[in-house]
Amino acid sequence: MPKTATDVIKMAKEVEMVDLRFTDLLGIWHHFSIPREELSEDLFEDGIGFDGSSIRGFQEIHESDMILIPDPETAFLDPVLQVPTMDMICDIYDPVTRQPYSRDARYVAKKAEAYLKQTGIADTSYWGPELEFFMFNEVRYGGSTNSQFYSVDSVEGWWNSGSQAGHNPGGQIPPKRGYFPVPPMDQLQDVRSKIVLALLKTGVPVEVHHHEVATAGQTEIDLRYGTLTRMGDTVMTYKYVCKNVARQNGLTATFMPKPLFEDNGSGMHVHQSLWKGSTNVFYDEAGYAQISELARYYIGGLLKHAPAVLALTSPTTNSYRRLVPGFEAPVNLAYSSRNRSACVRIPMYSKRPKAKRLEFRPPDPSANPYLAFAAMLMAGLDGIQNRLDPGDPMDKDLYDLPPEEAALVKQVPGSLAEVLNALEADHEFLLRGDVFTPDVIEHYIDYKRRNEFDQVRIRPHPHEFTLYFDV
Repeated sequence: MPKTATDVIKMAKEVEMVDLRFTDLLGIWHHFSIPREELSEDLFEDGIGFDGSSIRGFQEIHESDMILIPDPETAFLDPVLQVPTMDMICDIYDPVTRQPYSRDARYVAKKAEAYLKQTGIADTSYWGPELEFFMFNEVRYGGSTNSQFYSVDSVEGWWNSGSQAGHNPGGQIPPKRGYFPVPPMDQLQDVRSKIVLALLKTGVPVEVHHHEVATAGQTEIDLRYGTLTRMGDTVMTYKYVCKNVARQNGLTATFMPKPLFEDNGSGMHVHQSLWKGSTNVFYDEAGYAQISELARYYIGGLLKHAPAVLALTSPTTNSYRRLVPGFEAPVNLAYSSRNRSACVRIPMYSKRPKAKRLEFRPPDPSANPYLAFAAMLMAGLDGIQNRLDPGDPMDKDLYDLPPEEAALVKQVPGSLAEVLNALEADHEFLLRGDVFTPDVIEHYIDYKRRNEFDQVRIRPHPHEFTLYFDV
């Protein structure tokens, strides 16, 4: 049942503090807190100010004043803080024009939902991301002029199978053997259950949790599907709860896509469908894998624009340590039913019309969910509007094709630089309906190039010493 400002003020009587949260351009939550007594209905109209120049990707120093207006429907009781606290997600506004801020990713998501309705293709899109992550016992990293290093450790890590540091009961998980083992091999069952219980307290519906394929604490907790903007809110809440419950249990959670060498990385496979009223427009009993012609065109849009979309769905240099052939990485620009080696999979678990959906597999959990979901929707809608035929499905193992067949299957780009170049060249489809603006795209590309890609490119890689030190 939707909450109003009045409902939230009544709800706040249970707490001491009210925490106001917003997302930066890169997908990181920021916050500040006010005493419960400061919460009033005026806050939901007037907002509260903050310094936009101190947030990555936002304002310059001469135009730093911004305001936050909380969305009462997002209020929930914080399940991890010791001081009773109510959290709310806020929208960002310009204090002078009182207009929504163009670089507010949540605003982009809202505009994507509005544009979908304007097209007449559907009324609602549903999103079901599967976020994988690791929980480690230890992590160390750093760098300077003469040193670059990282080290992670886990009691489940296969490298500890021969450890003589204290008691070693064995049972560590071998590489790529972490899918569904029971305890004691799976040592994170209780921690995952605690995360699920905390998520349920926030109102986030959870369907299942389990250990994932990789050694050393790879985890998946699946969320029930939801509408685009609300699922963006849910992902932000999910990551917050996972990190805090892990920390409370002596672990550290990371959504970095590829923290381990020679084992599976963490993806964010995204299930998606379009609905008009009570009808799933992706379903057609007579179609391939029971998908409609409209769904095929949506796939055509995803495949055509995938290099540009990946700049928003797989947005880090580390993303492309995961998106390489092998390790179940979805690098092939093809679609298929059941086949996890294709970029687009059509799940076949159920024949019910309401269950029919597409799964786009290249994204990872380092993405800003609001921008990632909006970009995928806009690519799919472009495919529908332009009747982009995705070609024939590829119902075979794409990793084991003969060379002459493999050469015909395009693959996703192999670096952040390539996908940023693709986004720069191919973003007109994102500008429709003013969903993304040139300002957002230009600023995003510039930030990623200068502060991420270039900063990784200019540093020596530790393995280069193995390769080249004695040349």
